[in-house]
Amino acid sequence: MGKYRKLGRTSSQRKALLRNQVTALIYRGKIVTTEMKAKEIRKIAEGLIAMAVREKDNYEEVTIKAKVARKDKDGKRVKEVVDGKKVTVYDEVDKTIKKDKPSRLHARREMLKVLYPVKEVPQEAAGRKRNTKQVDLVAKLFDEIAPKYTGRNGGYTRIIKIGQRKGDAAMEVVIELV
Repeated sequence: MGKYRKLGRTSSQRKALLRNQVTALIYRGKIVTTEMKAKEIRKIAEGLIAMAVREKDNYEEVTIKAKVARKDKDGKRVKEVVDGKKVTVYDEVDKTIKKDKPSRLHARREMLKVLYPVKEVPQEAAGRKRNTKQVDLVAKLFDEIAPKYTGRNGGYTRIIKIGQRKGDAAMEVVIELV
């Protein structure tokens, strides 16, 4: 017996399917899929969560000086005329950022190899490109998901059988984060 299920797909299709479903699982917290796919998703997702739990506190906070555009009361940038050209006015501000240590940076890059980028579209402006926001799933793994599982040694996901699918009688399951 092999180390993984082929799921009736070529290797590139299988990799894309699993990446897509792992991304959806981490973004939403639970998904409905077939039993065989869920067992494959579980392996990948639990590895990512274990990596996040291991590296969640492995950073240092650094204060840096950053240039930030000055804004008026409407939220628009303040422009100033210099030598006949309009130039944006910048202020220097102290910002505190998290600087990853090398092992956490490596973990972040390994997670980015698996997870697809996710864009969040607000309900009120569903068709507009301008209002979409990029969701940082790696930050979600480190900041929200990993702290929940600190005292736990594995078993971060749960598979619940919900019955057979009507079309092809495949066993459907819900896979969720515990």
